[in-house]
Parts: sequence; structure tokens; C-alpha cells
Amino acid sequence: MRPDPSDQQTLSPGKSVTVEVPATSANLGPGFDCFGLALDWRERVNLAVIEEGYQIEVSGEGAVELPRDESHLIIRSVLVGLADLGVRAPGLWLGCRNTIPHGRGLGSSSAAIVAGLVAAAELAQAQVTPDWLLGHANAIEGHPDNVAAAVYGGFVLAYEGRTGVGVAQGHVDPSIGAALFIPETSLATEAARSLLPETVPHVDAAANSGRAALMVHAMAYEPELLYEATHDWLHQGYRGAAMPRSYELMKSLRGQGFAAMISGAGPSVLVLGRQADLALLQDQQATGFSARLSGLGSAASILEPEVRGVRDHTVMESPDAGASLKGPTRSGQLR
Repeated sequence: MRPDPSDQQTLSPGKSVTVEVPATSANLGPGFDCFGLALDWRERVNLAVIEEGYQIEVSGEGAVELPRDESHLIIRSVLVGLADLGVRAPGLWLGCRNTIPHGRGLGSSSAAIVAGLVAAAELAQAQVTPDWLLGHANAIEGHPDNVAAAVYGGFVLAYEGRTGVGVAQGHVDPSIGAALFIPETSLATEAARSLLPETVPHVDAAANSGRAALMVHAMAYEPELLYEATHDWLHQGYRGAAMPRSYELMKSLRGQGFAAMISGAGPSVLVLGRQADLALLQDQQATGFSARLSGLGSAASILEPEVRGVRDHTVMESPDAGASLKGPTRSGQLR
């Protein structure tokens, strides 16, 4: 039960917090609405309590389309978190430079939601658990895979348990890295989900279950099995018509023996494998896609005041002549 509004503590203007949150990928082939992966690609969000209203200064990816009022997803998530903690803010200032492209299957909305909730807990000076963050983030987002990866970091398995959504953290072989091919065009998650059938053949469901189990083993102990482990029968084939260039790129990469898959709802393409193997992609051309190498990332975090400051996270390449993985980017270096 939420506290009565009349009992809420009011935050004093001047309180501020800086949060970093990772980009994420989900599904990872057979783990539909279950597997999530945090990437070594972090976005920084600054929030401060002001005397009244909402002041929003956003640049970068999607900035033109984003609202400048309390309907902004970060602000909305902050307000949800504060209300649950019995705290209110007379006003909020938000400042961020978006680097995670919107509508590309890289968890931009999950990053915004988790950043807002983490910031709310810090502004309220409340000790919250990851379960608190996950529960509220899942309620806002509607599915747990991306938000779970942003909350916990690394490789996660989200599931609906007896008391709500739960998360198990999977072990990851330290040699595993990722390559991303990011298209110029976006695709709404809702549009991608609308293409999925109500039922699938039993034989496909059985095959998918086996590959999902293999994926957990491959990530932890045998990266050479990632190609076999990332076969999917539940969603990628049905969504292919909505992202034909991404689907063809995925098939082309798989034809070369790479563990390629659609990232989340797409249309970005994710490749998982040993870092040394991904280096073979450095001359891979993909017209209309920008490319990035990434390690696996950590959970959302609060930056201490002494390390706050401006840092350039820009890593996206110009997509007009095709993408080539020539080497690690500054903040996307393979580890």
C-alpha cells in the first residue's frame, strides 16, 4: 500500500543524483521474454530536485521526439519510485545525452525506467533491494528481460515465480564478447510483438526449450556451442517480414558460422562469441548498419559526487556507406 499523500516527505530543492545504466539485449535467440544481457555501453542520467515544475534537457538519440514534461519515461519512473517510498519532489530537473538508439532492440526504455527508479531511491535516501527495482521496472515496462539485465548486470534469466517476477544470474565465460549491428531505422516493440502467433507447433516449442537450456551451458562453460544454442523457433522467423534487412544480415552471419540473432524485438543484430572469434568480423560490411564491439556490462549504478562530470559516450559510426568492425570503440571495448 502506498503512503497517504498527506504523510509524504517533501524533498528539498538542491538534492541531486547521477546514475549510469547499461544498454541491454534480450531474448538472445531462444530465450524469449526470459534471457537478458547487459552490455558494456552505459548511459548517464542526471537528476535534481528543483522548486517546482519539470525542466528537461535532453540531447542525442531520440531527443526531438521525447516529451519535456512529466510523461518523459525517466521522470515518470522517478515519480513512481518516490510515491512508493512515501516521498514527493516539488519539481525535477533532468539532464542527459542519450546514446542508446530508440526502437532498435537495445533496451533504451528499460535503461530510462531503471535509471529513474535508481535515482528515486537515492533522492529519497532509501535502501531498496534489486527485487524492489525489478518489480517496479517490470510493472512499467511490461516484460522483465531487459529491465532485469539493467538491474542485475551480466546475463540474467527472468521468470514469473509464485510471488512475482524473479531473476537468476547466469555465469558467463570471461572470453565471451558481443558485436552489434545497428540499423538506421527503428521498429516499435509493439509492432514486432503483433506479428507473433498465439500458438506454435509443439515440435518447435520442444526444440526451443532444448536450445534455451543449451544456451545457459554455452554462456557459462562452452562458448563454442553458442551457434547451436542460439537457434530459435518462437519469434525471429515470424518477425522477419518487419525487418527484412536485419533478418537477412542475421542469416548471412549465421551462414558464416557466427552466433547471430535479433537483439530483443529488433531490428539490431547481436552476435555472441569468443572475443578472438568476433575479431574476424572486423572486415564485415553491412550497408545501412553501424557497428560496435562490446563486452558484457554491469548493473545500473550511482556515481559518487567526486567522479561526476561530462564524459563523451558517443560511439556510433556513420551508417551511410555500411559498417565495418575495424576495432573496439572507446566505451565498447572488449574485455
